[in-house]
Amino acid sequence: MTNFDPDEVQGALRKAWSLSTASQWTAVNPAAGQCNATALLVHELFGGDLLKTPLPAGDHFYNRIGGRRHDFTASQFDQPIVYMDLPASRADAEEGATNGQLAALRATFRACSGK
Repeated sequence: MTNFDPDEVQGALRKAWSLSTASQWTAVNPAAGQCNATALLVHELFGGDLLKTPLPAGDHFYNRIGGRRHDFTASQFDQPIVYMDLPASRADAEEGATNGQLAALRATFRACSGK
């Protein structure tokens, strides 16, 4: 994956997510708890901006690339998100993901995407 293709990224992420990448992961809801590590990885690989929206359970993280919002973990929620698109830092997103979770996602994403 040399260029940013949201469909390819989403497909590789779905294969890469696991209990090693977020403690909330389940087979029924694989995106659960994945937003921090996912947003960080997508930012590392494709640039753009890290964004967040406050939710009752805590901040939800996602990306803006090429002027478009990309929330690869929105499927974890039962209701649509009312996005606020607040700027976020890597440090903000790192608060909700361990180094081990990010490393696991990085490794499995690369294996699943061929990157």
